[in-house]
Amino acid sequence: MHHTKRLISLIQGSELIKSPGVFDSLSAVLVERAGFEVAFISGAGISFSRLGRPDVGLTTASEVADIIAAVRDRSDLPLIVDMDTGFGAILNVGRTVRVFERAGASALQIEDQVFPKRCGHMTGKQVIPAEEMVAKIKAAVDSRRHSTLIFARSDALAIENFDQVLARAHHYIEAGADGLLIEGFETLEQMKAIGVTFGDSVPLIHNLVEGGISPLHGSAEVELLNYKIALYPLALLHAFVPSAEAVLRHILIEGHTDMPDRVLANLDYMNALLGTGGIDRKS
Repeated sequence: MHHTKRLISLIQGSELIKSPGVFDSLSAVLVERAGFEVAFISGAGISFSRLGRPDVGLTTASEVADIIAAVRDRSDLPLIVDMDTGFGAILNVGRTVRVFERAGASALQIEDQVFPKRCGHMTGKQVIPAEEMVAKIKAAVDSRRHSTLIFARSDALAIENFDQVLARAHHYIEAGADGLLIEGFETLEQMKAIGVTFGDSVPLIHNLVEGGISPLHGSAEVELLNYKIALYPLALLHAFVPSAEAVLRHILIEGHTDMPDRVLANLDYMNALLGTGGIDRKS
């Protein structure tokens, strides 16, 4: 699959990969048009935009698969897909991998939280035993039909000490994980230790989410610590919400969308953006 090969090539390259979160085809078009080479289908982004709910494990595998397929139909970008906990136990993981792979995922990120999960920057998280996560990773690796990458994410820092998290990371890589994301770093020293220990073995991924608990907030710092992929899972949604609130307030009060401090797109712009300029507008 060409998009997966493209992702592998980018990982093998020298540049840090910046991957904004997308949640539908329009957001994917905007990310691709802006010049990014990889997009991240964020579970939180789907929960926020599709369900209007926090990221507390309410999204189903079929909902995510539908979004992967819709984005893939519109974009050739490599897609890193958040598959949460695999949406169940071992058999569920294998099925989720096959379904998401067919839908168009290039890489799948699976985490070691209990099912249903919670946002990685929320309190109250729980994780499964390392042995169970190892079995899930092996199931994911064995279930893929192509060269789809499997990234392992650990949320164990919220519950366990750093040495235990290091041990988990070693086990996950030994189980066949193609990349590693440690969520919820509390200190810069922890990030540095992960970069030194694993950065030359597998691509390391870091979440740069606005309002999160990460000790870093920029890609340059992430790259210096030997990380390969910087995810911006909610940047587009976090930008959209205050803009939408401002426009809605203006409509409610003024009854129109002429705003001197804000430029809105129009139909001609959207049609040009989405490549529909030649379509007859008559019903």
